[in-house]
Amino acid sequence: MPVYTLMPQTLSNPPEHLVSLWQRKQPARLLIGLAGQPGSGKSTIARHWREAMRIAHPELPMQVLGMDGFHLSRSQLAALPDPDAAFARRGAPWTFDAAGFVAKVAALRADAGMVKWPDFDHSVGDPEPDALQVGPAVRVVLVEGLYLLYREGDWAGLNGLFDECWFLDTDPTLALERLLVRHQQAWGFSREQALARYRSNDGLNAGLVRHTRQRADWLV
Repeated sequence: MPVYTLMPQTLSNPPEHLVSLWQRKQPARLLIGLAGQPGSGKSTIARHWREAMRIAHPELPMQVLGMDGFHLSRSQLAALPDPDAAFARRGAPWTFDAAGFVAKVAALRADAGMVKWPDFDHSVGDPEPDALQVGPAVRVVLVEGLYLLYREGDWAGLNGLFDECWFLDTDPTLALERLLVRHQQAWGFSREQALARYRSNDGLNAGLVRHTRQRADWLV
């Protein structure tokens, strides 16, 4: 017998849903996850929601955080058993500090004071530790990243940490085109080179991430 998995429903107005969730949870901090494949537009739409919240609900401070700062550094990748594979597959689940990410998300949920958070310095291609801060006044935190719904290895520690976790259900063809443009602009690739990079790395990660979407509370 085939096994059918129901997909989550689509959330129509994420900012207002955040307000509704906060009103039920206050005064505790609201912690939301936003997962999605590479090129889906997670950081862009998260910033849009933050701006919408700032305008419509200035009394409810919101901060957006990414998981890019938890990439293993180049020196850490070079120290792995197969450095060539590690650099070629940078962005795969095992090339992140999953345990460190889980610990920081748990600290956000504990809401016990200032939480320092890493960023990613694209000019040097490495994480920047403690580049960001989440103060106690921030009542809504949205964390965006690839593997928020992934449950292998240390990533399983994310289970139950978010009040809700959403999946940005972008058309895979659109996400692919965005990635190709990104690679061409960032690294001077030809379209053929960018497509080869996608097939050998980003596309593998995208397939893995899309298989986690049934765990989401909502599609957006």
